[in-house]
Amino acid sequence: MKTQTYNNGDLKELKVKIDKEIVEAFERMANHTKTPIEDLLVIAMKRFRSAHGDFDPKSSHNKN
Repeated sequence: MKTQTYNNGDLKELKVKIDKEIVEAFERMANHTKTPIEDLLVIAMKRFRSAHGDFDPKSSHNKN
């Protein structure tokens, strides 16, 4: 995971409000691992998307 790169294509800003506890946990994780918080968040979001492809109508999970 540390050798992978994230966010190297076209980028688009996403502004969200989430629980303070989650933000603080990701800040700690970013500081501890020396990994940019943006990379940690995109990893988490990609894992969510992979596990919940049924939420996305364009996902292969929904193709018959």
